[in-house]
Amino acid sequence: MDIINGGVCAAKGFTANGIHCGIRKNRTKRDIALIKSEVRANAAAVYTTNLVKGAPLTVTKNNISDGKAQAVICNSGNANTCNADGIEKAQEMCRITARELGIDEKDIVVASTGVIGMPFDNTPIRNGMRELVSGLGDNSQLAAEGIMTTDTRLKEIAVKFTVGGKECKIGGIAKGSGMIHPNMATMLVFITTDCAISSEMLRKALSSDIANTFNMVSVDGDTSTNDMVTVLANGMAGNEEITCEGEDFTAFMQALNSVTVYLCKKIAGDGEGATKLIECKVNSAKTDKDAKLIAKSIICSSLVKAAMFGADANWGRVLCAIGYSGADTDVSKVDVSFVSAKGEIAVCKDGAGIPFSEEQAKEILLEEEIDIVVNLNNGEYNTVAWGCDLTYDYVKINGDYRT
Repeated sequence: MDIINGGVCAAKGFTANGIHCGIRKNRTKRDIALIKSEVRANAAAVYTTNLVKGAPLTVTKNNISDGKAQAVICNSGNANTCNADGIEKAQEMCRITARELGIDEKDIVVASTGVIGMPFDNTPIRNGMRELVSGLGDNSQLAAEGIMTTDTRLKEIAVKFTVGGKECKIGGIAKGSGMIHPNMATMLVFITTDCAISSEMLRKALSSDIANTFNMVSVDGDTSTNDMVTVLANGMAGNEEITCEGEDFTAFMQALNSVTVYLCKKIAGDGEGATKLIECKVNSAKTDKDAKLIAKSIICSSLVKAAMFGADANWGRVLCAIGYSGADTDVSKVDVSFVSAKGEIAVCKDGAGIPFSEEQAKEILLEEEIDIVVNLNNGEYNTVAWGCDLTYDYVKINGDYRT
């Protein structure tokens, strides 16, 4: 498969747009995004595990219970969460969108992101909908900007692949910078594809994929309230519909995974105040569960994250995180090394420190992308998790986020 341009508009039949409609006070910030499929598409979604859920998630779950959707509407600046009339407002948001698009309001995925507990007013959305719809086109980037909150970088990707002799495309946009933590790593991700795949297999593909991608991302340990990953597949590539496992389903899974892994890295690397992307690779675990527990524990450790910010090869903090992870492993067999574009350095062997150059380690850890490689020497299971460093700016951003 090959990376291509276009984001959520790369696949046939999908258009998008993003504008400033007035939800956010800053007029230079787009605050609403729309993605539309030319035809009804098969749809699947996964949602945050937080018991406090934004009203849009409830409405979306109901809307796509039939496995179908044709558009995605998402605003930033206000989460529409913990509001007594939240469900009503999310439904109204669907009606406003559907009326302008000329589609059924039940065929809409609705999402919101921003401040929790702020009264939600649809007036800006109602007033801006005509402009939003009239601007639909090859505008994935504008849609990506419309869903950003504290993000500092656009997050979009698209790839092309082959299924049954037909060229298919899949692309996605994402937002996510703070309140990112495993358990449906908190974010908004919208993925589109022209591959023909049944709703059932689409759900199976997404549920399987997130276990090794979005559920393996952490920025700050906070699981948010509004986040979900959705996939729309409109079948316009013309391949025979994927209805069961096999070669075609595998090809689709690989393409989906290439999109989700890319977005995971972009989200982790753009963590609030972050200066570094941390990729933790855990190898040779006894079970898949153990591998995941350890990888998550390491990237979630505030002490590890702070050490990475300071380019301090404090490998003892990695061992500490392994020790309290709850995984079944023999710490006397653990090896640890740090890797970046500047090289690799081993810092721990068989659970104990080994001589290494602090100067070389510092040079390696000053890079923007760092791998923490852990070999448990205890089995055959491997996994990867993504996180970021913990900086002074994280506190600055979140100290006055609401005001």
